[in-house]
Amino acid sequence: MYLKFNWHQMLRLFFNKINLKPATLAVLIQAVAFFFVFSFAWIVKSQSLYVISAMPMWFISFLVLMQATVAAWFANITNMAKWWRWIHFIFPLAVWVMSQLHVPNAIYLIGFLLSLSLYWTTFRTQVPFFPSTAAVRQQVLTFIPQHQPMRIIDIGSGLGDMSMYIAKVRPDCLVNGIEIAPLPWLISVVRAKLKGSKADFRIGDYRLLNFANYDLIFAYLSPAAMSDLWQKAQAEMRSGALLISYEFEIEGVESTEVIQAGDNEKMLYVWKIK
Repeated sequence: MYLKFNWHQMLRLFFNKINLKPATLAVLIQAVAFFFVFSFAWIVKSQSLYVISAMPMWFISFLVLMQATVAAWFANITNMAKWWRWIHFIFPLAVWVMSQLHVPNAIYLIGFLLSLSLYWTTFRTQVPFFPSTAAVRQQVLTFIPQHQPMRIIDIGSGLGDMSMYIAKVRPDCLVNGIEIAPLPWLISVVRAKLKGSKADFRIGDYRLLNFANYDLIFAYLSPAAMSDLWQKAQAEMRSGALLISYEFEIEGVESTEVIQAGDNEKMLYVWKIK
């Protein structure tokens, strides 16, 4: 147990010290896991049990599962987000299954381009694509005073549902959405045009916005982004303005209100800027 603890500490210190971006760290983790798995396979070969090029299918499947497990374990001890741990586990298994199905190369290219258009900046922002639900949109609407127009922005607006819903129900409000991934942004722009929505969508990084221009900011980001979001909100938002986050709270900062958006929904965290 003592040795295991030391291994955990040494590995965590190593990965923390090199301070890599999540996507770069993910590649490194998969490479380190592959080294361990290849070393294991080489030891098996050296014992003359198998020749690596002629290993039975069940043993190759076992190696793939080992790669997935070791990579997920490394992601866990380096404190990567939970969704990264699932990616590390599923990725080797998916590659193996796809290779066995002899999927045409064009499918890989299409999948890559679609993924790139959805998640191409996730490695930098650490904010994956998270769509909100109708219950969340209805709850956010209750924070807009009945006879008081507000300037509202949905940061990480995705396909535009939140912005278009508020713009429809409260046409007196100025509603914007900002999205950094090109495909969701393009879809939101097309949908807004087809629906005749007053919501305005722009592509870009919300960190370049001036939060002082808004009375209400809605965010559905990720735990990794919340600290920076709060610092920006404190520095720029006016007194009385509202910052609303779905699902993710700000560590060490007490919210003004915590509300469950609906049955089986996660929590809405609300901060009124002082």
